[in-house]
Amino acid sequence: MTVDEDASAADRAGELGRIVRYWGGNLHHCALEPGDGSAVYDSRYQEVGAWRVDAS
Repeated sequence: MTVDEDASAADRAGELGRIVRYWGGNLHHCALEPGDGSAVYDSRYQEVGAWRVDAS
């Protein structure tokens, strides 16, 4: 799966769902304090974004 521009909308939606489920399931490993964050990778282990906890 991929989130690349040339992928179908269904493939992008499916991959994004997988990414969110994976990171959501691992959030208990994070302190979730300001400054915490991590890169986000697709199933090809390519970085597709990042998340972080802001101080606001």
